[in-house]
Amino acid sequence: MGFSDSKMPFLSDALDPLQVEECFHRCVAIAANCRVQKIQVIRHKLGRRCLIEYELINDAGKIITLIGKVRAKGTDFHSYELQKSLWQSGFSDDSPDGISVPEPVGVIPEWQMWLQRQVAGKIATQFLSQSNSLFPAKLIAEAAHKLHQANIIPRRSHTISDELRILHERIPLVMQQYPQWQERLERVLTASDYLGENTPEPKSCGIHRDFYPDQVIINNSRLYLIDLDLYCAGNPALDIGNFIAHLQEYSLRTFGNFQVFQDYENALITRFIELTGNEFLPAIQAYNTLTLVRHLHISTQFTERRAFTERLLNLCEQRLKITHDL
Repeated sequence: MGFSDSKMPFLSDALDPLQVEECFHRCVAIAANCRVQKIQVIRHKLGRRCLIEYELINDAGKIITLIGKVRAKGTDFHSYELQKSLWQSGFSDDSPDGISVPEPVGVIPEWQMWLQRQVAGKIATQFLSQSNSLFPAKLIAEAAHKLHQANIIPRRSHTISDELRILHERIPLVMQQYPQWQERLERVLTASDYLGENTPEPKSCGIHRDFYPDQVIINNSRLYLIDLDLYCAGNPALDIGNFIAHLQEYSLRTFGNFQVFQDYENALITRFIELTGNEFLPAIQAYNTLTLVRHLHISTQFTERRAFTERLLNLCEQRLKITHDL
């Protein structure tokens, strides 16, 4: 199977069925008596990371599907240990509340890979337009809260100052691409700074930090949190604000109206506030706005999204209460 990435030269071995069987038998307990049926690259960012699906069959004829996460800069032991800690402290497949993470099953250091079981279900994005979509909204709020209560000590932190720093790095890149909007974008940055400086940070705990509908898999009444690579100490309101901003951006891009999922957003916020308290509401709104501002740069990175960059800019100005001079 031909595959080449100079930063991850071992990928050809990780895609070779004979090498995979030998390595899995040695390093992955649940694969000890399995044969490889299929290997598929799901996602590959050249020189950065690769996601590989392994379909195995054991002696009893049972199919076991594993996802291998490879990182060019070295094995992500921290994400593996975090997922293992979560799995062992209430996030397993049989947790009574229906909130889980995929089961981590092993590490293969020579391939800079850790493995988890693939979970059945669909990403939350695929449920957004269904009439019963408010049930997942409440469960998603409960899942975020459960993660925030997990008390697994993060290695790093992310504050609103870090959020603003990212905007100061990214928005000038949008100005370079769209010089005609420079003054508008400068105002957006100034207003974002003011918003950030005046947003209360009532509490810090372990948060997902990259929480949005594609990071949630729903299988009937069970929900799985995935891709916890950015787990850090931060304001729990960030996860909810970030999630809602992604809903609004997706809604704007897909339907031309950022408010299509308003009921979903309201259900999500209401349930989260019931669990945590009203003091988080201003920070949820602030992180919602700052995430939309960050999406201005993200929208310029995809050809199909550039048509919506100005509409997104209008929305950011609206939320930041920026008025244009007549």
